Amino acid sequence: MRGVVFDGKQPQVVDDLEIREPGAGEVLVAVAAAGLCHSDLSVIDGTIPFPVPVVLGHEGAGVVQAVGAGVGHVAPGDHVSLSTLANCGACADCDRGRPTMCRKAIGRPGRPFSRGGEPLFQFASNSAFAERTIVKAVQAVKIPADLPLTSAALIGCGVLTGVGAVLNRAMVDRGDTVVVIGTGGIGLNVIQGARIAGASAIVAVDSNPAKEAVARQFGATDFLASAQGVREILPTGADHVFECVGHVGLIRQAIELLDRHGQAILLGMPAATAEANFVPAAMFLDKSILGCRYGSSRPQHDIALYAELYRQGRLLLDELVTEIYPIEDFAKAADDAHHGRVARGVLTF
Repeated sequence: MRGVVFDGKQPQVVDDLEIREPGAGEVLVAVAAAGLCHSDLSVIDGTIPFPVPVVLGHEGAGVVQAVGAGVGHVAPGDHVSLSTLANCGACADCDRGRPTMCRKAIGRPGRPFSRGGEPLFQFASNSAFAERTIVKAVQAVKIPADLPLTSAALIGCGVLTGVGAVLNRAMVDRGDTVVVIGTGGIGLNVIQGARIAGASAIVAVDSNPAKEAVARQFGATDFLASAQGVREILPTGADHVFECVGHVGLIRQAIELLDRHGQAILLGMPAATAEANFVPAAMFLDKSILGCRYGSSRPQHDIALYAELYRQGRLLLDELVTEIYPIEDFAKAADDAHHGRVARGVLTF
């Protein structure tokens, strides 16, 4: 079968991947579509260290082909959106409703794939850049069959992360003010999450002026090419500032833009060794800096919720898909994503 493999030097599309049968508590999915996220590019450029060779991709949707013993919530033929969260469901964090903190779901990649007899790692417990993949049952979330799979693919990472950061982590309330730094795939979902939450002002900040139209489409009330102008719109600062780029200078700016009791939420992924600095005195008056993993999501609950919000016309998914590429055009899709030409490119099989 076809898939995108990174060997530590360069990614390539191959056609000789093999995958084992699903075991107990696992689901075999025929992937129909997969979004290309910057996290995939971060594996390639080394920002996210990951063992190789690895089958890339972590934002996908498809149709269940087979299930292992003990799986009852999905069956062959069901349409599913895939999460990357292979949480155990039984530890203290899972029991408290915090599956993103499950220690058994972090840093333990499996190797369900092989190529020429050599095992290959699975990226983010998902590897959606393959015609078929195996996930834990908890990662396969049933969705309505009328939801386009090219759009449903984006729920499992970009939407969960961006909208989830607003609703689950920051808990933006009606009337709150929000600043979003960076309007790529994650930033756009933060913007629409703030709109859904009822924020009174949503200021989008991006150095690319071509992104203004789509930012406003998703719910931005204002658009700036630089954070320097935020105080003209929000003189006392913002209740919530989301940094969606992963640049240490922008992290400092996010902190400086906070109002009293404001919170800066860090969603961008800087290099593992990068260090940010800020003036500690800026944190008085009850200000906070919040990390956020995967939108603090509960995928089985949240993916179903977002699918319903899409059907109601409240959550934009189709509009996130800027370009659809056949898997053979992975290099072009990666180049477009790297240069910011797309909000989200989607690969199809």
